[in-house]
Amino acid sequence: MGTSGTTAEDVIAVARGNARVELSAEAQDALARAREIVDALAAKPEPVYGVSTGFGALASRHISPELRAQLQRNIVRSHAAGMGPRVEREVVRALMFLRLKTVASGHTGVRPSVAQTMADVLNAGITPVVHEYGSLGCSGDLAPLSHCALALMGEGDAEGPDGTVRPAGELLAEAGITPVELREKEGLALLNGTDGMLGMLVMALADLGRLYTSADITAALTLEALLGTEKVLQPELHAIRPHPGQGASAANMAAVLKDSGLVRHYQEETAPRVQDAYSVRCAPQVAGAGRDTMAHAALVASRELAAAVDNPVVLPDGRVESNGNFHGAPVAYVLDFLAIAAADLGSIAERRTDRLLDKNRSHGLPPFLADDAGVDSGLMIAQYTQAALVSEMKRLAVPASADSIPSSAMQEDHVSMGWSAARKLRTAVDNLTRIIAIEMYAATRAIELRHGLTPAPASRAAIAAARAAGVQGPGPDRFLAPDLAAADAFVRSGGLVAAVEPVTGPLA
Repeated sequence: MGTSGTTAEDVIAVARGNARVELSAEAQDALARAREIVDALAAKPEPVYGVSTGFGALASRHISPELRAQLQRNIVRSHAAGMGPRVEREVVRALMFLRLKTVASGHTGVRPSVAQTMADVLNAGITPVVHEYGSLGCSGDLAPLSHCALALMGEGDAEGPDGTVRPAGELLAEAGITPVELREKEGLALLNGTDGMLGMLVMALADLGRLYTSADITAALTLEALLGTEKVLQPELHAIRPHPGQGASAANMAAVLKDSGLVRHYQEETAPRVQDAYSVRCAPQVAGAGRDTMAHAALVASRELAAAVDNPVVLPDGRVESNGNFHGAPVAYVLDFLAIAAADLGSIAERRTDRLLDKNRSHGLPPFLADDAGVDSGLMIAQYTQAALVSEMKRLAVPASADSIPSSAMQEDHVSMGWSAARKLRTAVDNLTRIIAIEMYAATRAIELRHGLTPAPASRAAIAAARAAGVQGPGPDRFLAPDLAAADAFVRSGGLVAAVEPVTGPLA
């Protein structure tokens, strides 16, 4: 890790892949230079915010040298005030890594030894217990970061590499890590960042990238099962409305449908169809808008990954200046944008699924794709489950960043609620995975019920891989939950995309 930030790929490698973290010589030098500046300011009689004063609404008090170590310990202990369920291990690891990213920039004034301890804790697989509630997304993710800093001090609870929660001090001792004794500025520097919400944004973008490609595949499978027309996917149609995401989604769908023997049957002699329904015909426009929203969110994430977020900061010319860079608004907005786009993608996928199950709109498919409709209910309740998930996603799409609750005696009188935006986005991403899985389950079954017609090679590959993964095909009613769970696992793991790309080539 150097001084110029990090990448999304590195965040995911550390958070999910347990990659090892090492501080570069450049970072060590920058840390030492910034610390010299903080030590010099600490020795002066004039108060300097964060170095020799209290914090927030208590910043007016000058703290004498003999109380400063206690001040730094106290801010960590008092701010470690989270409540509720534990936050996922990958989120905490991302948060810790991103805080270390800012510390390593040389703009925080933290000693090199403290930064090294942060890296050692990550490398030892020790994960502090962080709770769901406690961050307002302003002055950073204060409570979550405080629980992590508390573990660095050897206090509080943490999860060991074996998954067992124990006192942090015991885990540090077993790993041969000496707890830190915080000095001037260090407690504050460990707490003041957008690291939790940023880590969740980075991981959501990775997951959504896979899901949007999966949604293009399932939309193509549904179009094929409904004997729709692929003509709406022609690149020249999307070139005259040049949104990049729309063109990418249309190209994905066209690649999946290449050489399909079903799409040529969209003109039925008894009921000619001029156009497919919006949920089918406009799939690239809706998914494409979501893709473009992701591109904007990724741009914001890249800027934040390059940032040093702390208050006060040590500038290259030696000044230590207060600022508002810890405010989470830039990250909070895009987290909410993504939740809105994900809800709409889930909504259009559910509408396509419902169309597959309705004998009045499915163009010859059996009611609910049942084996013996009336005796069998088929996928009737699978769509209920999908609808319930979509309904929750619509609730989760209500922006958290539009809210603000003042705190700290009105010193922090406008907050971002970015942590809350990130937490609900994680739920939305989980739900979207399940929604896409149900569409895939219905569409593959529907294609197999089109007897005598030959699906596209990519569709056949998707169906074969799904069946091999335990997603069963048509037949009499059976216990459906295991099938849906298998479909969920198949989509979540990237299995659907991996199944079709050997046929289609790489998809966007």
